[in-house]
Amino acid sequence: MINLYGLELKKLQALLTEYGQKPYRAIQLYTWIYEKKVTSFDEMSDVSLSFREILNRDFCLSLPKIHTKQVSSDGTVKLLLELEDGYKVETVLMRYNYGNAVCVSSQVGCNMGCSFCSSGILGKQRNLLPHEMVGQVLTINNLLKEEGRGQHVTHIVVMGTGEPFDNYDNVMDFIRIVNAQKGLAIGARHITVSTCGLPDRIREYAKEGLQTNLAISLHAPNNELRNKLMKINKVYPLEVLFPAIKEYEQIAGRRVTYEYLLLEGINDTKECAEELIKLIKGTNGYVNLIPYNETNKNDYKRSSGNRVHTFLDILMKNGVKATIRKEFGSDIDAACGQLKAKVGDQK
Repeated sequence: MINLYGLELKKLQALLTEYGQKPYRAIQLYTWIYEKKVTSFDEMSDVSLSFREILNRDFCLSLPKIHTKQVSSDGTVKLLLELEDGYKVETVLMRYNYGNAVCVSSQVGCNMGCSFCSSGILGKQRNLLPHEMVGQVLTINNLLKEEGRGQHVTHIVVMGTGEPFDNYDNVMDFIRIVNAQKGLAIGARHITVSTCGLPDRIREYAKEGLQTNLAISLHAPNNELRNKLMKINKVYPLEVLFPAIKEYEQIAGRRVTYEYLLLEGINDTKECAEELIKLIKGTNGYVNLIPYNETNKNDYKRSSGNRVHTFLDILMKNGVKATIRKEFGSDIDAACGQLKAKVGDQK
């Protein structure tokens, strides 16, 4: 059956014409699904009975099941969600003073093989489909509704398990669905996609005409160190990656965020900070320094508070805009892949 949560509006309109339906029917369905939030076709009172029978026969509105739920003392919620085929993915609700952000996974597992990340332990199993990504957001919305505060997801970061640009078409459909005014109506500037650095996809993304945000998982200021941390750098070294970033800035007119995970004694030295300044000079980006969530799957340690702030000061004093990312869920398995690895299910 076709899950309606996975069809962006134009594709839904095209599909419904094959059923002899007018294009307005797609907008009608979006209104019922996303604005009125019905979960049964039988509730769609202004849809003809004959078409509702077709919908019940060929379509569905199913969401992933919650396999495991963790709640942090700071209000962060991490879910391990079970998909229809038994595979499991993580999603995280992070509460800010400006709204509720959900960290969305784009793949089951990951092939990028970053040495500090738990997500790639089992490798990539498969890509997530658009409805499986939308389902993560809707599941969090349902949890927020149960809390009774009248809140909903306001921001999306595609920074969970997987490399979004390795699942490009499905991720683009997901973005269009959640951004659509008749969809979840989440503003483009409240949506961020994070990539470890696939130059061709960065260039393609620049031409999508979206006003969403792009984040680059950088984590090292030179090829030698980045090769050790991130296998992708051996394929696309910095001298190949950065021309694509500059092209993105020129075409999309959007600034880039450089994500920089600080690892004790690895990439948090004064020398690394100075190299980073030279590397990103000439781009319109800023640096998001990330405290590391330690895992027993590797030997990396988080940088001390003093080293983090020293690194930040060097950047700021040299004209590089930088912030330290607020930590969420430090008392639960908050980092990508940690909860799934803890559960120990091969799927």
